[in-house]
Order: sequence, then structure tokens, then C-alpha cells
Amino acid sequence: MDRSVRFWDRAAASYDREEAQDEPVIVAAIDKARAYLAGGDVVLDVGCGTGRIAHAIAGDVVRVHALDTSPRMIALAQAKAAGRGITNVDYAQASLFDARYREGSFDAVLAFYVLHLVEDAEQALARIHALLKPGGWLISVTPCMGEQKLSSALLSLVSRTGLIPRVRPFKLADLRGAITRENFEIVEVAGLDVPARQCFIAARKRERV
Repeated sequence: MDRSVRFWDRAAASYDREEAQDEPVIVAAIDKARAYLAGGDVVLDVGCGTGRIAHAIAGDVVRVHALDTSPRMIALAQAKAAGRGITNVDYAQASLFDARYREGSFDAVLAFYVLHLVEDAEQALARIHALLKPGGWLISVTPCMGEQKLSSALLSLVSRTGLIPRVRPFKLADLRGAITRENFEIVEVAGLDVPARQCFIAARKRERV
């Protein structure tokens, strides 16, 4: 099993408690995301964890496809959905590059707390671009710790030990650049906390030329 998958499997049992510490930020992000969603949308939630975001938006769209590489996260998310009577969220233990997700299939892709953790953010953004319908939305929340030199150094050091997954300490300018280079038009950027380390971005797919 991949080291990252083992980490998130171990984290699954306490994930909701950890996530609750950032509840105001998550609520703000969900509220902002809703502005870009419509009732007939089909949405992909990448790195869905235990389903907090997918469950919150399930009533706003026609269907959510939620994926995570951790089987324990998926099991918890499915149990929570069943307990709440949510029937329009399809969960899968999968990666963003799984062949079951076809190009041009989604009105929006949610990438909450994902881009700083993937091995190649640019490759992930290119894949998201391909999965979106014309004019579809990338909606992301990403920690931007690049300006915090001490925090960045500590994260890099700890991630090398294997205690936590690899973390990319984005600067906001670098994150914006990575998104626009993959043919997205950034429509909204907002800091969700003070100081603005957690960055909300909504970006519309542009066609490649």
C-alpha cells in the first residue's frame, strides 16, 4: 500500500475532529462554492475525506462523484451518507486519474485541500481541465504557506521523514500561475482565514488553443 494511503487510513478515525477545528473556514468555502454550482450539475469531489464537502453540496446539485485514495475515508463517508439518507453521492476509492472518470463529464471539480498534497499539481490541474465540460468550474481551497519561510521549512523537513505526506508550500502567486497555465480563467480569489493562508479560488475552464 502506498505510504500516503497508509497515512490517510490512519488519520481517518480522527479526521472529523481535526476538520472541526477549521469549521468556520470550511463553512465559508462551501458557501463560496455554492455560488458556482447549479441544480443540474454533476460534480467531482477530489480527495473527499469523510464526505464533509460532498454531503454539504449534495442538495444543491444533481449528483456528486466523490473519490479518495484511502479506503477507510471512503468507508466512513459512505456510512455517514447512509445515516443521513443522502443518495446522490457516489463514493469510490480511486485517484483523479482513474479511467472511470471520463473527459468532459463534470460541470465542476472540487479540490479542497488537495493541490498542495499531490505529487504533481500541474499534472493534476491538467487532468481536472480535461474532466470538465466547456466552461466548467475548478473550485479549490489550498493552504498557501510559501510566504511563511519557517513554516515551509518545517513542513518540508517533517514530510521527508515520512511522518506526513509530501506538502508543497505554495505561494499564492505560484498557485495562481499554475492554474492559469492550465487554461483556466481565475474568477475569484479569497483568503478564508486571517492571515490569508487558506486560499479559495474559483476558475473557469478555457478551451486549449
